[in-house]
Amino acid sequence: MSKAQWMQENLKPGEIYAGLILGKEGQPDHHLFLLEAKPATKLNWEAAKAWAASVGGELPTRSEQSLLFANAKEQFEPYYYWSGEQDAGYPSFAWMQYFNGGNQYDDRKSSEYRARAVRRSIIE
Repeated sequence: MSKAQWMQENLKPGEIYAGLILGKEGQPDHHLFLLEAKPATKLNWEAAKAWAASVGGELPTRSEQSLLFANAKEQFEPYYYWSGEQDAGYPSFAWMQYFNGGNQYDDRKSSEYRARAVRRSIIE
């Protein structure tokens, strides 16, 4: 199957294909798609997760944000965007990606940042 044919069969209107995420520790590999939904702004972490679900997606993981920075940076304003990952060492903190320099930081879940939603397609 050609790339064009695969994209035609798997890419939904308005989505952007970001690439392949390799599964870790027995998790399956998956394709990552950035949803068309306009970015949400000034949301705390819980509100960002709820917003992503409301547009039919989820917040990206930290590794997915790295892929988005590498392959779709032009789709992001140069601001901080929430990931869907909590900081394992600090339950009141979650991770975010800075889409200017590419760094990842953690901050209190009550802080307000932007959010983008993604869709995953598991490779069987």
